[in-house]
Amino acid sequence: MINRELIRQKVVQITYSYYQQGDARPEQAEKELLMSMSKAYELYNYLLLLMVEMNRVAVRIQQMRQSRLTRLGRYETESTKFVDNQFMLQLESNRQLKEFLDNHNRFWSDREEFVRALYMKVEDTDFYKEYMAKPTSTFAEDRDLWRQIYRALICNNDEIDAILEENSLYWNDDKAIVDTFVLKTINRFTEQTTPDTPLLPEFRDDTDREFAIRLLRRTLANADYLLSLIGATTRRWDLGRVALMDRVIMQVALAEITSFPSIPISVSINEYVELAKMYSTPKSGKYVNATLDHISKQLLEEKKLVKTAPQTPPKESGEDVVESDVEADVE
Repeated sequence: MINRELIRQKVVQITYSYYQQGDARPEQAEKELLMSMSKAYELYNYLLLLMVEMNRVAVRIQQMRQSRLTRLGRYETESTKFVDNQFMLQLESNRQLKEFLDNHNRFWSDREEFVRALYMKVEDTDFYKEYMAKPTSTFAEDRDLWRQIYRALICNNDEIDAILEENSLYWNDDKAIVDTFVLKTINRFTEQTTPDTPLLPEFRDDTDREFAIRLLRRTLANADYLLSLIGATTRRWDLGRVALMDRVIMQVALAEITSFPSIPISVSINEYVELAKMYSTPKSGKYVNATLDHISKQLLEEKKLVKTAPQTPPKESGEDVVESDVEADVE
């Protein structure tokens, strides 16, 4: 589940924190990185469990409504279509998710008021009403209902973000990416899915975990060299005046460019330009893009950089680092 996009984001976060602390040690940073990635996988499981808890709340609400009808002497029967949703029954029975719940705190059941309010919002949506209006549904329709619920009410939900922030400083930054993996997991369920069908693993394979550790190690161990490359492009001012986040992003990017020959330079640059846009100033994307493009071209020309993957220009390339045109935001 933890892909390289998320890994890059976390290495940037850990490196920034490393320099902010001042007395941090590389081994502590590495331990922090591994814990941060583990927390991201916890979030993936907790977001799946949020859907399960919503369904459990729906069952209790339905039982209360049915009991009320009985007390009033009305012999109507509440529809069980939502709580008998085929996709949700599969997710509830998934052994891997049950095992996670057994080994972690009951995160959402302690927030029943919030989950209840979230479920009531489901009942107000047009797609829920359309779904319930049909007497029957296919597995695909059942699965699609929960995909719509997740997209409409769980993605970009400020209340959920606040709850997550209370529990982990990592989770708010992780959630947008983790949301995509939850949606991918929903899509993977089929009529043939069994309780033993695995969810997404924490890492696709060992290479991604090794990529994370190696990227952080190279970032910190080669800091002087990497920063000297950046400093050579900032002739108009001291490197120390460049915003710390910009320096960190470019340092990590250059660690990747110089240490992983199988990754195209354009891929690396584009990934870190996006991180600059996310974490730094409005001008940072253009500045980081131009600086990295300039340095990588220079290293290739000087044969100090060997790449085994074909290279294509980065998304916003075309302007080399000319200080009069591209300026860094300074601290």
